[in-house]
Amino acid sequence: QFLREDMKYKDASNKHSHLHREDKHITIEDLWKRWKTSEVHNWTQEDTLQWLSEFVELPQYEKNFRDSNVNGTTLPRIAVNEHAFMISHLKIIDRSHRQKLQLKALDVVLFGPLTRPPHNWMKDFILTVSIVIGFGGCWFAYTQNRTSREHITKMMKDLESLQTAEQSLLDLQERLEKAQEENRNVAVEKQNLERKMMDEINDAKREAHRLRELREGAECELSRLKYAEEELVQVRMALKKAEKEFELRSNWSVPEALQKWLQLTHEVEVQYYNIKRQHAEMQLAIAKDEAEKIKKKRSTVFGTLHVAHSSSLDEVDHKILEAKKALSELTTCLRERLYRWQQIEKICGFQIAHNSGLPSLTSSLYSDHSWVVMPRVSIPPYPIAGGVDDLDEDTPPIVSQFHG
Repeated sequence: QFLREDMKYKDASNKHSHLHREDKHITIEDLWKRWKTSEVHNWTQEDTLQWLSEFVELPQYEKNFRDSNVNGTTLPRIAVNEHAFMISHLKIIDRSHRQKLQLKALDVVLFGPLTRPPHNWMKDFILTVSIVIGFGGCWFAYTQNRTSREHITKMMKDLESLQTAEQSLLDLQERLEKAQEENRNVAVEKQNLERKMMDEINDAKREAHRLRELREGAECELSRLKYAEEELVQVRMALKKAEKEFELRSNWSVPEALQKWLQLTHEVEVQYYNIKRQHAEMQLAIAKDEAEKIKKKRSTVFGTLHVAHSSSLDEVDHKILEAKKALSELTTCLRERLYRWQQIEKICGFQIAHNSGLPSLTSSLYSDHSWVVMPRVSIPPYPIAGGVDDLDEDTPPIVSQFHG
């Protein structure tokens, strides 16, 4: 509005009286001095053409601007959209182009030339590196997550197989207990049958002795003959029962000391087996706890990355495999021991698994050696990895070895 009003008046006094309106601080001469000393007012024709091409983005009118000799002093005429100048001299027919050119000219006249900040290559480099690092981090996190999932899936499979092996071991132990219970029942029935047969034989002997006394004290020969026949019948019955008892008992009688030594050997082996079983159960419990910890870690935000970068997966895999191996060895050992002692009992013909217990056998067999002490075998607070050899080295002996 100031520019339009300024161009209407040629006389300075009229301009001052119409526009100044008694402003005591800034005069119109001050405004004109400021405009004439500004950078836009002193633009050359080349500066104006550069402004037209780069900032206004209308390079098709460069020739018209050059023919009209447009420079910085001419820009106010463009800013007020002087119709005759814009159409007749600059030949800008398009209305939108005229409006755009007017707004750009008004901007530089009022606020000075436009400045574009210099291109910062360092920011571009940092941005590019950040994008590359971001994509690389995402890819690395994806691969580590996939690897950790595969490891955990494998670990879960190993843990399931370990639980299956544990269940099979428990089933086998239950079968062993049932077999031992049946053997104890058979032994009790056998003892009862032998006791009953001995009672019948003793009754037959007493009856034969009574008949013989009656025969010897009989007065007539007929009564003696009758008593002799009855005695003969009783003797025959006693002989038949004795034959049955002889058939039940083997022709080869095993010494009682050998029976006790075999029973002691069985109890010592059972104690070693119980120690190995407790170690295997301890390894299984530790492996389960580690697996549960890894499951809980994966449920957190950074748990997957932490599990992927740490060596805990390999350690848990190793512990699971060790526990599985220990349970497998324990199952094999239990089956072999059960079969072996059953065969020994069949050959010997007496009970070995069912006995009076380790303290009683030790006191009876080592009665002449009071210095022999049965040590209490304690379970160490750490799992023992390995087989029977490692167990024998770490565990105190059940029966102390002594020289003759």
